[in-house]
Amino acid sequence: MQVKEERMNAKDFVSGKQMVKLQKEQNNITIGDVANALGISKTTVSRAISGKGRIGEGTRQRVFEYISEKQYYPNVMAKGLAKSKTYNIGWVMPGDSGISELPFFQRCMLGISEITAEEDYDILISMVFEHDISQLKRAVKNRKVDGIILGQALMKDDRIRFLKESGIPFVVIGSVPDEDVVQIDNDHIGACKELTSLLASKGIRHFGLIGSDENHVVNQARCIGFEMGLKEQGIEVNPNMIYMNCRDETAAGDMLGKCLKNGVECIICMDDEICHNVLNEIHRAGLDIPKDIQVASFYHSMVLEQHRPEITSLRFDPKELGAVAGRILFDYIAGKEVPRKTQLAYEIFLKDSTRI
Repeated sequence: MQVKEERMNAKDFVSGKQMVKLQKEQNNITIGDVANALGISKTTVSRAISGKGRIGEGTRQRVFEYISEKQYYPNVMAKGLAKSKTYNIGWVMPGDSGISELPFFQRCMLGISEITAEEDYDILISMVFEHDISQLKRAVKNRKVDGIILGQALMKDDRIRFLKESGIPFVVIGSVPDEDVVQIDNDHIGACKELTSLLASKGIRHFGLIGSDENHVVNQARCIGFEMGLKEQGIEVNPNMIYMNCRDETAAGDMLGKCLKNGVECIICMDDEICHNVLNEIHRAGLDIPKDIQVASFYHSMVLEQHRPEITSLRFDPKELGAVAGRILFDYIAGKEVPRKTQLAYEIFLKDSTRI
């Protein structure tokens, strides 16, 4: 059997532009083996491969002639040494996220992993808290990653400030006011405005909005969209319509009581977890949906799948968010021009929970 071989010169080896496909097993040699065979140090071999540091051209040529002859091609770690890359991408998740939020981050990571696999990269997960970003700092300062995808945006975000100061390429899944930050998000303002306006156009005039942490950018965006949708239908925005920082079923019960007391016809929940808690409280109160109270959600997930009647909601694709973020980050790392803000689409599903 004949084996077709294609040799690489020094320039090709450093750039990695050519791939040699062999039908026989490659020699399992190391940088140390190359150094011993040529009577030079491993440091010298590494400098020859990486192109960094002082080394004579003759020595460099000897190294490349030898590794070409022995069909030695470096593994990922060696390629990383040659190209000053780690072949890792950092995926930063909030450590204080609830169980109901995990599916969103998992779907995002699934999209990211498809892109990293194409690039022969791995994902390094860092858990960060609002005021503790030590894991993130350690990954960046120890040069464990070539770039970062930040999975959540806060109004006052120490993580973004640190990443900007570090100079590492990074992108944010979410929206931030800083126009210098590369960000990928769904059009939450437009989506929430459209759904609110659509419900109001069907005759609903008294709304209640129940939201969670007001320090999260996405919640602020959804609130803005809600208010814009009301104004579009000529409904005055009343501060008593909006209830923020709903964190559990107890808070959801209290806010439901306030909505009923204020004559609310339709409760819009900012996310699936809040909607789930509100629905449980409505059930405990013995109320009928949509006869006694109508319900909608600004975010749909599997958490709401089992509820009957089905819930009117907005639907986004977290996997697409992750995939787009991954692709943009790799372009960013490669030095390509990337868009500073990318907005993805959404879908509106009108279900029985808002039909009367």
